[in-house]
Amino acid sequence: MSRRVLDHLHLNAPLAVAVLTRFIRDAVETSGTTGVVVGLSGGIDSSLAAALAARALGPERVHGFLLPYRTSSADSEADARRVAAHLALPHRKIDISPMIDAYFAIETDADPARRGNKMARERMTILFDQAKKLGALVLGTSNKTEILLGYSTVFGDNASSLNPLGDLYKHQVWQLARHLELPAEVVAKRPSADLWPGQTDEGDLGFDYATADEVLWQLFDEGLTPDEVVERGYDRAVVERIVTFERQFRFKRRLMLIARLSGSAVNLDQEIPRD
Repeated sequence: MSRRVLDHLHLNAPLAVAVLTRFIRDAVETSGTTGVVVGLSGGIDSSLAAALAARALGPERVHGFLLPYRTSSADSEADARRVAAHLALPHRKIDISPMIDAYFAIETDADPARRGNKMARERMTILFDQAKKLGALVLGTSNKTEILLGYSTVFGDNASSLNPLGDLYKHQVWQLARHLELPAEVVAKRPSADLWPGQTDEGDLGFDYATADEVLWQLFDEGLTPDEVVERGYDRAVVERIVTFERQFRFKRRLMLIARLSGSAVNLDQEIPRD
């Protein structure tokens, strides 16, 4: 990552943690709920979200769920348990294999992308059901880089009640994870949704997170055009791929589209103040 971009992405870590923990605490207090539930994948994003919630609420109010499929990596489960132990979180494992296999016994022609989306949505339905059971909110774990690239599943991993990571680029997620001293194994591992053996985020995307963060920051924070980013020395094909993802999957980060018939359409007009 270039020094110029790195300097801009570097956070005041103690201040960022203070803001994000206050955000979580306020969301829980104003909703009248008891805490949060979070899916622990063993990856850095869910680990950081859980760590922030534990600092905000106390670990006893952060309920971790391990939701593996039968082909999920044993290392991922081990890392999830390592994080739960490190943070002293109550946690529970629920195997999603019976639900997934029952559906794909009928839909036998499903490709890996459909199967992965179904797994992501199944996990989220379990988290929302457990949140209902526990009187809690569902904690989101998608970071800004993933959201801008559309690297998420609608009503799957991008569905949550609150998300403390949504304005953090991946580089900043790594920075805060190191600042909070999360297990080194989790911080160092290659990001993966663990949808099938050997799957990695960067392999799916076709570029690494460092490049994505640099390009996205220049497009969104500096307001450069794609051509101006290329003129700074970035590969045109990679920049164009990133821009295509952002435009193609923009719908994933919008609320439902509602046709307007009245003067007070939900999500289209000013909402009643919450506080």
